[in-house]
Amino acid sequence: MAKIFLILGSSFAGLAVAIGAFGAHALKTALEATNRLETFETAVKYQFYHALALLFLGLLMTKFDHRMFTWSGYGFVAGIILFSGSLYILSLSGITKWGAVTPLGGVAFLIGWITLIIGITKSVN
Repeated sequence: MAKIFLILGSSFAGLAVAIGAFGAHALKTALEATNRLETFETAVKYQFYHALALLFLGLLMTKFDHRMFTWSGYGFVAGIILFSGSLYILSLSGITKWGAVTPLGGVAFLIGWITLIIGITKSVN
């Protein structure tokens, strides 16, 4: 799983850079006109933060083995998809119902961080 999380972390980080640049240049005027630029930027930031967390986790898993690390990675991936994904859709489409999905992504992020803490306390001396 370490390799998968390293690949996913790298992919999500690269996508965050590309999406952020696209939003800052091609979509900025449209996002500002609908007052959704800040929402879009929040999605990019959280995607990038958790992509870095996946990279850290993947490296940690090459040295330490604990099943909680796998759950942590699942939480980060689910969080990126649900939290950032719903904010991207909301900011681009204006369909506010997608905002109901965002907290589920936040919970997934929290599960990722909590299981990371548990994994570290149980496997790292």
